[in-house]
Amino acid sequence: MTFPINRMRRLRTSENLRSMVRETHLTVKDFIYPLFVRYGVDKKIPMQSMPGVFQFSVDQLKAEINEINSLGVPAVLLFGIPEYKDGLASSGYDEHGVVQEAIRAIKDICPDLLVITDVCLCEYMDHGHCGIVQADGTINNDASLELLAREALSHVQAGADIVAPSDMMDGRVGYIRNILDTEGYNQIPIMAYAAKYSSAFYGPFREAAESAPKFGNRKTYQMDPANILEALREVELDIQEGADIVMVKPALAYLDVLKAVKDKFGYPTAAYNVSGEYAMVKAAAAQGWIDGDAAMMEILVGIKRAGADMIITYAAKDVAKIIG
Repeated sequence: MTFPINRMRRLRTSENLRSMVRETHLTVKDFIYPLFVRYGVDKKIPMQSMPGVFQFSVDQLKAEINEINSLGVPAVLLFGIPEYKDGLASSGYDEHGVVQEAIRAIKDICPDLLVITDVCLCEYMDHGHCGIVQADGTINNDASLELLAREALSHVQAGADIVAPSDMMDGRVGYIRNILDTEGYNQIPIMAYAAKYSSAFYGPFREAAESAPKFGNRKTYQMDPANILEALREVELDIQEGADIVMVKPALAYLDVLKAVKDKFGYPTAAYNVSGEYAMVKAAAAQGWIDGDAAMMEILVGIKRAGADMIITYAAKDVAKIIG
């Protein structure tokens, strides 16, 4: 039967009715909030390209963590900006590194808040790449695995609940799983940046994390934006190596990838609503061109509808205030 017997608009006549038949529900519990922690004291530095986002020294985290917790956001994802960088990323696995100290501080402030740590070398390398660079400028995949595993272990020893390798080195999930299990941390989940693309949407993040490569680009290890079958192979390998959660990054231009990953594997799936996506909305809203809150809600609902079980987003606090 069709019109006039069937009228689709009948179920759209009021907000209460629309909410009763709504298919996708966004909640605060879907969110993971990224945090940038840096060396030093008494520092809260605003990021010009990401309004509302700051770098915090560890001593300035208390108010931020209490706000995140009070809004009901269940988890944070930590990125570190160290005091010094070198060719072996030694600050990344230092027992008293900035991320390690931030983990301890957050757990003192709010023990129940989930602390996820980004495991990568780029923020700690003097050249800004995600692995050891050889004399000819290429990235030594296998030699980088030990450093990534040491970094992950140091985060867990400091109290991290989940580690999230983002480097896209082949084999790193298995290497990290092995060292964690060997050291008695077999209950710690790994959230793998499984399908991470070489994207133009990372610019504001690289400012905030101070992690832009000093030469070249990351196209030899991050994925070609044109590929989806390769993403499925990447995800499958990470699952085989011991990933408990898989991630697609970025989210907005890769919703087809997100849906394909969820449909094929059925694994807990995260999506990263990255810095450029966030910055575009903020910039357009500042000009009065769009309703920023409504646009961000629409984007996040779309990400969840495509298959995300959890969404890493800089808008977590803003949206939490909207949806309660």
